[in-house]
This record gives sequence, structure tokens and C-alpha cells, in this order.
Amino acid sequence: MAKTIQRLAYRAFGLQIYSEFPLPELPPADEPGILGSISVERGDLNERWEAIPKLTAHLGTADGEVMFSAQDVAIFSIQGGNLITVSPVDGADEDCVRLYILGSCMGVLLMQRQILPLHGSALVLGGEAYALVGRSGAGKSTLASYLMDQGYRMLSDDVIPVKVEDGYPLAIPGYPQQKLWQQSLEYLGRDASDYRPLFQRETKFAVPVHDRFYGEPLRLAGVFELSAGGDSPVALQPVSGMERFHTLYHHTYQRAMIDRIGVREWHFGMLASFVNRLPMYRLTRPETGFSAPRQTELILETIQNQVKENS
Repeated sequence: MAKTIQRLAYRAFGLQIYSEFPLPELPPADEPGILGSISVERGDLNERWEAIPKLTAHLGTADGEVMFSAQDVAIFSIQGGNLITVSPVDGADEDCVRLYILGSCMGVLLMQRQILPLHGSALVLGGEAYALVGRSGAGKSTLASYLMDQGYRMLSDDVIPVKVEDGYPLAIPGYPQQKLWQQSLEYLGRDASDYRPLFQRETKFAVPVHDRFYGEPLRLAGVFELSAGGDSPVALQPVSGMERFHTLYHHTYQRAMIDRIGVREWHFGMLASFVNRLPMYRLTRPETGFSAPRQTELILETIQNQVKENS
């Protein structure tokens, strides 16, 4: 008798996700999301992986399909913006497999569906969505967590799906979990032993934020690019002109895939359609120390001034 594979329905990134893999981070879903429904399936991809034309040793594409391999984890396939297939290696860490499904795979799938995936955290400030972007280590998640401690709510962490409606960007919720490094937890006065590592021997932790999560799409009203360096005090300045475009390009999740999967023309047009309507700011902080309170003051002050200018 054939084994029946149970598929559970979850909600994340504006999608209803039917998955043969348990995704306990995600809330259940009983209807399609704002972006529709997709499937995550388990399958043997070894023959297809051998046959697909390779762009690099770990990446291949053909006919609307993107495949990549993660050493000691799995082979992954993303097809047509609708289907993710996973072929785990024997003994693969299930937590690590899930990270790839909800990270790299979703980034590619969103681009296949012509949804912009920004790399950062999105929060609800003054009734609208604002994105915190920046290089790894810039302090995006730490600042987002501090803002949540002040009573603000998170819309998405790590991957922010953005679609355009009536010429304006709309930020779509991710799922109610943050990823925080141990040092960030210490800055925020939390004990790492209270949280689960993202996978074995990792010093980055999964932090549930169910009570501080906002689950509805909101207009993206601004972007703050975080950077760390030197010992100068926290400072904020506007980003203008073509630099806005480059900021959004640089902080597109999986941006290395843009040319490789043939979506450069769409990506350029997507950014160009709203970049001049989206205020952006660069927020710099000292390399060391905990400056989230001062960063928060500058962000909130900037948003208040922005509202006054628009009223």
C-alpha cells in the first residue's frame, strides 16, 4: 500500500503554503493568501540535478526552474513560482532544511512571481510599514527587536515581500519569528538558553514574536539603511537620486540570482516604478556598543517630520 503523505497548510509571505515538511514557525492557513498558494514537496532530484545546465557548481536553471544544492543538506528545485521540491541528503538537519525552504527558496520563488524580496526587517511605525535594511551585522534585527520592546509590531524579518499597487509599494507580512545572534540577545537583556538555535551548534536563535506580529499588508512608507563603522555617534541622513535605486538593488534578497535567473528587466522596472515615491535614509552607528535607543529616537523623529511634510 502506498504511503499517504500528509500536507499541512501554512501562511507566510502572502502565500498559503501546502507543505510535506513540517514548518512549525508558520501559522496555519485555511485559505489562499494575498499572493495565492504554493506547494513544498519531497522528491528525488538527483537525476534532474545531474541533467540541468549549470551556472555554477551549485546552481542550475532551465525552462522556469531554478535548482541549487546545499552541501550536506539537500538539493532544492523552485519551479514557476508555484512549487518547491526538496531532496534532503541522508541525515540532513531538518532545521537547516527548513531554513533553506523559508529563506533562499522563498526568495527565488517570490522573484519568479514578480514580487520583490527585500533583505531586512519591516516594522509598523505610525500605522505604516518601514524597512530596516543593511549588510549582515549592521544591526537590523537587534534594532527591530528593540523597537518591538517599545511596543511596535513586526511585519517581517529577513525577507520582506513587496508588491506594487497603484504605483506604491506594499509590504507583505512574513511570519512571526525573528532570528537573533547571541550577542543581540545579550544586548537586549535576554537569556539565549530560553530560545532554540536555528540549527545544531548555531549561535543564532529563533525568537517567536506572536504577540508582537502584524499580519496584514501595509504601504511601505520608507526605508532605513543601517551601517556600522568607526566610533562616530549615531547619525541619519537622507538618500536621494539614483542612490535610492542602488540601495534597493543592493538590498534585494538573493540579488545574485537576478541575472542568473533572467529577471533583470523585471527587477529594474519594478524598482523604477516606485523608487521616487519612497523616502530613504542612511542610519550610521558606532561599530561597538548598544545604540538602539538613539537610533530609535532618530527614526521616530524622522517619521514624525515626514508626516508633517505630507500633511
